[in-house]
Amino acid sequence: MTSSITLAIAVPLEAELVEQIRAVDPAVTVIYEPELLPHERYPADHAGDPAFKRTPAQEERYWAMLNSAQVLYGFPNESPAGLARIARENPRLQWIHAMAAGAGGAAKASGLDQDILQKFKITTSAGVHALPLAEFAALGILNGFKRSAELAQDQAARTWPELRIPTRLVNGSTLVVTGLGEIGLETARIARALGMKVSGTKRSVEHIDGIEQVVDNTGLPALLATADAVVNTLPGTAFTENLFNHETFAAMKPGTVFINVGRGTVVDEEALLEALNNGQVSYACMDVFAVEPLPQDSPLWDHPRVMVSPHTSALSAAENRLITERFCSNLRTFLDGGDLPHLVDTVHFY
Repeated sequence: MTSSITLAIAVPLEAELVEQIRAVDPAVTVIYEPELLPHERYPADHAGDPAFKRTPAQEERYWAMLNSAQVLYGFPNESPAGLARIARENPRLQWIHAMAAGAGGAAKASGLDQDILQKFKITTSAGVHALPLAEFAALGILNGFKRSAELAQDQAARTWPELRIPTRLVNGSTLVVTGLGEIGLETARIARALGMKVSGTKRSVEHIDGIEQVVDNTGLPALLATADAVVNTLPGTAFTENLFNHETFAAMKPGTVFINVGRGTVVDEEALLEALNNGQVSYACMDVFAVEPLPQDSPLWDHPRVMVSPHTSALSAAENRLITERFCSNLRTFLDGGDLPHLVDTVHFY
């Protein structure tokens, strides 16, 4: 490993977290020029204020800073285009750490060919978002079982129903998690604490403590037939696109609660709406969509048994700190010549 490393911070970051990165090793020169970066509009706003514009001189300084570094914290301009430019311009580049857990999509959108992508490593912030996403998934399960959508409608209409309608017990019910990675396993942990039995899918089928049954996608339909609730955490890849389609929803028990905290492309939204309307799905809690922002004419906006979240369920006030802690750990590994975790697969792009 090179005795001295230059590291450039390409996205907005609090000054105290910059100092935390500097403290990892004196051999690392950290370049941080906040005047070249947009202001955050909210915690962990990695792209920053879109109204921000650099002067031509600042733009030149920004790219000179990035091209001087072997390591980048964040994609340039937090965009696939920025990734493509730095990959082509900076022959010294060895590693970029992405703010997102699912940075494979940005790597694919950059249009870079394999020859270029193999010259440096891209790591993601996978795992940092596991707890907030799992908590959101638990919210979706509870909303569906406890009829929160119907309660809100009755409250808005000032209706006190004459017939008392029971809710469903979460305890003793069955959850299926598609994608037993860090987010899926954290979701399973919380679900088990609520008394649920949990099964799920994994590309490589293996025993996992606390999980009743693990299958790959070929075994998913049979697993869904046992589920009272389903949580999708899968990334968007060619292998997962429209995994939840008409046939998949038809394999579920009537009244299944469905939550998506993975990627929107995993779900055929037309098929989801059909499942909602025919009762196969009793409630859907959606943080991600095939097209974002969700188009104004999407029926999901107005569906009485759908919660629409604008892809914000992973966001917490602690996110920047958690990503920085993850990056500092990775930086220590990098300097010591170890294997970096959470590398982007530049073949399947997840």
